[in-house]
Amino acid sequence: MYCGPMLRPLRILAGWLETMASMVSRSTVLRFLVVPALALPLAGCGVPLSAHWQGLPAKAPSEPGAAAESQDAPGAQEGPDCAEVKCVALTFDDGPGPYTESLLDVLDKHNAKASFFLIGKDVAKYPDIVREELASGHEIGNHTWSHQDLAKLSPAAAERELSKADEAIKKATGTAPTLMRPPYGTITESLTKAQPVPVVMWSDDTLDWKTRNAKKTVKAAEDIKPGSIVLMHDIHKSTIAAVPKILEDLGAQGYHFVTVSQLIGEPKPGVGYKTGQHPPTKD
Repeated sequence: MYCGPMLRPLRILAGWLETMASMVSRSTVLRFLVVPALALPLAGCGVPLSAHWQGLPAKAPSEPGAAAESQDAPGAQEGPDCAEVKCVALTFDDGPGPYTESLLDVLDKHNAKASFFLIGKDVAKYPDIVREELASGHEIGNHTWSHQDLAKLSPAAAERELSKADEAIKKATGTAPTLMRPPYGTITESLTKAQPVPVVMWSDDTLDWKTRNAKKTVKAAEDIKPGSIVLMHDIHKSTIAAVPKILEDLGAQGYHFVTVSQLIGEPKPGVGYKTGQHPPTKD
């Protein structure tokens, strides 16, 4: 039984409680009280608790379309070996927004993980959605405070854009973003090297921001290859409408939907990435 919308309050509560546990010396007692209380309704919906809440290592998915557990799960494995199986990282920029919750429901239904590059000022508007993204096992990245072109700003102004977004994400979730993506894909080499997290670009632009057409977005996704990092935007209703078909089509081809960090393997701070791992190409 699928009941993604019914689980939203539980996900938000779980994220909040996890943050509080982190702030209070990661109270073991709190987790033992909370986890059993959440396990029953989640199990009733056919959605297992993440490894983060179970306190167990995540198991690599055995079926295409499955993905690894939460990015901060203690002892969690990396999920599918993207050097051996077909993986793709779907990424969504410029949120959170009014359509993001619908997207999260779609991703949940297909057991797909994604990476979200967030605008700081909108994180402040929709903190519950950001907590839900993290609680659902997705990855969070910094996309600046107000979507400024970092390459056109002074180093000090660029740093303010990034640090304000970092602070907003930490305030909402208690967790720092693990990635950064510069707006418009433009950034100086020196600023890239100065980043404390990996800098993520993309290999496939669906042009959803330009066409605002679900069918064209689905068509653009036909060019995706193993190891692709795909650019989309969860602020457009047409994009949300396109995602179910994209997941169905790629899932039928044997793709696993993973976060950017899972796709790359071990991304390094201050390094830019456009693609990730992929199986060896057959001659």
